[in-house]
Amino acid sequence: MIEIAIDSEYIKLDQFLKLADIASTGGHAKFLIQEGVVKVNGEVETRRGKKIRPGDLIEVEGNSIMVV
Repeated sequence: MIEIAIDSEYIKLDQFLKLADIASTGGHAKFLIQEGVVKVNGEVETRRGKKIRPGDLIEVEGNSIMVV
């Protein structure tokens, strides 16, 4: 499991995927989210603007990332 720190109260899911180097562009992040391969706290998330906060667990294609 990887841990990534954010320096604000929250970050949007699509921005977080770029920060974590899971998606190379915003379009790539949008594609991953729409395809249903992104889970937030164990649930498939299809909203790009979902607010990600410290303590959330993001799972994408076998990668687990804890937000701190």
